[in-house]
Amino acid sequence: MSKLLDNVVGELSRLPGIGRRTALRLAMHILRMDEEDVVSMGESLIDFRTKICRCAKCNNLSDTEICDVCADASRDRSTVCVVEQVSDLLSIEKTHQYRGAYSVLGGVISPMQGIAPSDLRIDLLLDRIAMGEVKEVIIAISASVEGETTMFYLMNCLKRFPHLKITTIARGIGFGDELEYVDELTITQALMNRREISKQ
Repeated sequence: MSKLLDNVVGELSRLPGIGRRTALRLAMHILRMDEEDVVSMGESLIDFRTKICRCAKCNNLSDTEICDVCADASRDRSTVCVVEQVSDLLSIEKTHQYRGAYSVLGGVISPMQGIAPSDLRIDLLLDRIAMGEVKEVIIAISASVEGETTMFYLMNCLKRFPHLKITTIARGIGFGDELEYVDELTITQALMNRREISKQ
């Protein structure tokens, strides 16, 4: 195999879910593309990696300090949906059923992977609630052992806000399912049928 081809296949296969066979197929497709399209793709990737930032309010990916969702004055700021990753936020947004704010944790608590509560952006959520505008927090975290651990930790953090209504999305989403892979109808139903969580 060509050293150049082997290098490209090696780099592409580092992406999650991409094995060497798929990486080879992608590399061959790139080779068939117009050179200017490949250059444009490369520049987009470099721009994305070097210029993307995190929203100061919710930890969403953004081109500016405040993301489009947080900057949208028409959204209901009294409701905050807590998700693990930006991909989960995008999955919920695709349903067009939720018009509140978000808080992206950036992962879940996982001692096995060395992810502690301090590694998550829980502080942004607590700061927002402390300002007094938030009336409901929807916890939309994947139903896994790590997700349940994170939810338990969040519940302990939120006990200091007695006025706060805390709900979780209904479990039409199976235990162990990743939110980003769940279809829009299921997410819509889960949001509509969310249940309140006892603070006790």
